[in-house]
Amino acid sequence: MAPARPRLCAVLGLLLCGLRPAAAMAAADERRSESPAAATACWRVEDFVVAQECGPCSGFQMTVPECSPTGFVERINCAGSGRAEFKSCRSARVEARGFWRFVGAALAVAAVAAALVLGRQRVLDRRALEKVRKQMESI
Repeated sequence: MAPARPRLCAVLGLLLCGLRPAAAMAAADERRSESPAAATACWRVEDFVVAQECGPCSGFQMTVPECSPTGFVERINCAGSGRAEFKSCRSARVEARGFWRFVGAALAVAAVAAALVLGRQRVLDRRALEKVRKQMESI
């Protein structure tokens, strides 16, 4: 019965420690939901029109926070408020290049795995033939 007490204490400690971060996250979510609508991007709450297609960020645009996640940005005009803002976007060329890199890596791994399987099969076949040859010689 004594070994159960340390386990119980450990479980209770984990539960109590686990509840504190969850409460802190809930409080942070409440604070975020209370923030004014002006702080949110207009394209999240309104309809918008793309004024400039997705393109790479220039040197000046690198200071814009929307440019840092992808390195590409598009300029949009919000219909309701009439505000012009930047929105982070993904380049089709970059996405296609990443896809083909993945396909190439998958094919390379498949080729290496196939070569290993064939090599291992040859080794096992040689061992089996050698075993049969030795059995035939012993008769």
